Amino acid sequence: MKLLLLPPYFTPECQSSSLLDHHRYEAFANANIEMILYTPTPTRGVTEDVRNEYKSRKRESMYDQKMSVVRYSLMHEGKNPICRALRYFLGFVKQYYYGRSQKHIDCIFLVSTPPIQGLLGGFLKNKHNVPFVYNVQDIFPDSLVGTGFAKKGGILWKIGSVISNYAYRKADRIIVISQDFKKNLIAKGVPEGKIEVVYNWVDENAVVPVAKEDNPLFEEFGISRDKFHVVYAGNLGNAQNIDVIIDAADVLKDEKNVEFLIFGTGGLKDQYVEKVKDLQLDNVKFFPLQPMERVSQVYGLGDVCVVSCKPGLGGAAMPSKMLSIMSAGCAVVASFDKGELTYILENHKCGMFAPAGDATAFAELIKHLSQNVDECKMMGENARKLILQKFTKAYGTARYVEIIKSVVNNK
Repeated sequence: MKLLLLPPYFTPECQSSSLLDHHRYEAFANANIEMILYTPTPTRGVTEDVRNEYKSRKRESMYDQKMSVVRYSLMHEGKNPICRALRYFLGFVKQYYYGRSQKHIDCIFLVSTPPIQGLLGGFLKNKHNVPFVYNVQDIFPDSLVGTGFAKKGGILWKIGSVISNYAYRKADRIIVISQDFKKNLIAKGVPEGKIEVVYNWVDENAVVPVAKEDNPLFEEFGISRDKFHVVYAGNLGNAQNIDVIIDAADVLKDEKNVEFLIFGTGGLKDQYVEKVKDLQLDNVKFFPLQPMERVSQVYGLGDVCVVSCKPGLGGAAMPSKMLSIMSAGCAVVASFDKGELTYILENHKCGMFAPAGDATAFAELIKHLSQNVDECKMMGENARKLILQKFTKAYGTARYVEIIKSVVNNK
């Protein structure tokens, strides 16, 4: 069995889904599924020297020779939305060319970022007449409305709906990451029998609880072990609504025992740093985003760790970040729309939430927990137990393998 993969980003680039991708590829290789992967030369989060090194690599073998990687040249990824859209379009053209020319494949597997990947999958399915499995990590164009890039019923919304509906029609199987995603697609007219729910997972052996007294990051970053720490780690962009964290810190500025630690990078980082300066907050500290092998230690700094989103964006979302926090045995505090994430926090008692964007309510949660540290510890223990029961790497990757084989064997 041979799988065609066309990711817009690939190692050594780092993004939120990189580890999930690696786990999937590893599982495919272990199941004796061959893979041919076409991807651009790396641009995101790499130096020019690294980029130049990979430009000279024509073909690589990975995962015990089960994956062949072919890289092609593509312009740098810039911050300008128009330039980024142009890069996605040129990447689409090149990936269609390479995917079209590939022979002897049994299945196409694509992830829904960027959304035109679904269009690509449909086109290539027509060409090769093989099954197309579509992994929907983000509901498009709904996500554009939540981030403020489009209005429901507007031109971008209509174009996005046409692209997404085409992908849903063409896909033989659609893998979504939550029950809420499934309900969303069914409401859009997608047949229920075509949809599989496979939650994202975390490597429970790689992300583990780290006791405060054993965590070297306290010394390395000059952080006091005596304070109550609220940790955010990840992208500092528009969708994550870092403003609500800073505004909550402003509400709690007289609570001298509470300190906010923000680890991250992103297009809006300078804006957030400037906002903290303007508000003259001494209870917020910024740090660089840490490598994956330090995730346990980063979340281990926190008495609670944050998951946040802009209002209207998170109802159906289930961020991988939350699973990492839970695997690290830390309580989750969420500023989030009511939905699957908040259901898990409430029903499994592994965290608390306030309505997305409500900084006052979010601050009250944090103040309550800072005065009830034993409650935080209990929720952290519950979180770790839930990961071991329902969100392990072994279970999640096995489901992907099962779905791919089922689709190919029943074509």
